[in-house]
Amino acid sequence: MKKGERTIPILTMVLLCGALLLMAGSPRVHHEEKSEVPTHDTLLVPQVDSCQLIYEEMGLSAWVEEEAFRKAYDGYQQIKDRKKEILTLIDFTKPSNEERLLVLDMVEGKLLFHSLVAHGRNSGDLYATRFSNRPESHQSSLGLYLTEGTYIGKNGYSLRLNGLEKGINDNALARAIVIHGAAYADPSVCRGGRRLGRSWGCPALPPALNRPIIDTIKGGSVLYIYGENSDQRS
Repeated sequence: MKKGERTIPILTMVLLCGALLLMAGSPRVHHEEKSEVPTHDTLLVPQVDSCQLIYEEMGLSAWVEEEAFRKAYDGYQQIKDRKKEILTLIDFTKPSNEERLLVLDMVEGKLLFHSLVAHGRNSGDLYATRFSNRPESHQSSLGLYLTEGTYIGKNGYSLRLNGLEKGINDNALARAIVIHGAAYADPSVCRGGRRLGRSWGCPALPPALNRPIIDTIKGGSVLYIYGENSDQRS
């Protein structure tokens, strides 16, 4: 050591070195902004369209427009006193020579039947465009129904329908609007593009399908008859 040079005490050097080592080895602390936890008000819960989901899963686009099915589905959901999870849909926007009656199992998600169905003689020719709730009108009625019991009448095995919409179809029982079989509703009648035969207001079925369909839907299931641009008279 040269004369005149100042020395650093060993203790001081050790402390300085220790401090430097501590500074070098210490992890850096990052002050990050806290992310906000989403609250009930900020969470966006995706809405599931159960009607559309069922429509797609059952492959109904080949048979009926979604709008018609949606109205039938909404009505079905409203009828809490139904006794069967079966929905029958008649789409009177389609011509009578196309299968426009569908029977759907809403639990299993299955299309059970698809069939021709006749409309009332005063509702139109190939298409049903006029509808009525009046006795002796010989027109079909739209809207929601609950199926009731069966009987054997002049048209054979038949199913009573209870109209649920006031002024639209609530005269169904009084008018004897029932589901029954009829020869004029057989597929052979409308071959070559001809129209199906017509009833006095009843949704008449081909004889071969009448009993199987009635036995499936009788006793408290929902029927919905759909029509658009219609002249519905009470």
